[in-house]
Amino acid sequence: MNAAELRDKTPDELREQLVALKKEAFNLRFQGATGQLENTARMRTVRRDVARVNTILNEKAAAAASEE
Repeated sequence: MNAAELRDKTPDELREQLVALKKEAFNLRFQGATGQLENTARMRTVRRDVARVNTILNEKAAAAASEE
């Protein structure tokens, strides 16, 4: 996913996606700890996607605060 796609979403959709990504990150960490993780690069992409969603949420919050 890229930032342009995320900017088109509403804050509620972004929060839902953030929850899903955090669940996936947890499951990947669990798989890594038990030695069942096949694609180790997926951990990196999920972690970066979480950061990207948080960044967009913060941008939207700052924009909403500046409008008031």
